[in-house]
Amino acid sequence: GLGFNIVGGRDQQYIPNDNSIYVSWIKKDGAAYLDGRLQEGDKILAINGKDLKDLRHKDAVELFRNAGYYVSLKIQRRLQPQNGPVGHRGDGESGGLPLAAILVPGLVLAATAVWILLRYRQRM
Repeated sequence: GLGFNIVGGRDQQYIPNDNSIYVSWIKKDGAAYLDGRLQEGDKILAINGKDLKDLRHKDAVELFRNAGYYVSLKIQRRLQPQNGPVGHRGDGESGGLPLAAILVPGLVLAATAVWILLRYRQRM
């Protein structure tokens, strides 16, 4: 096989009111995993030039099973939620602030507060 599972279709909508086909799982060491371009959650728009729009799930599965040795997929990459967790970007960057940017100013403020408190107590 191609090394991945799909969900969705006209009769088994993965997302309400959306008949699209999505990648649900990529088999480790399968063809898609080794290729590295397909990701879980991607919407598959076409396989070998055949549009997947409004197909039943089983008809989409048959297209994948009969795709042949060379397979061309047209996909739409899933979008990351604006306020939700961010997945691994693959470039070594977390996408957020470095931990030091939060910890260092916090530690400086805490140390300053302790120093002021100790100086104030000495005067009393």
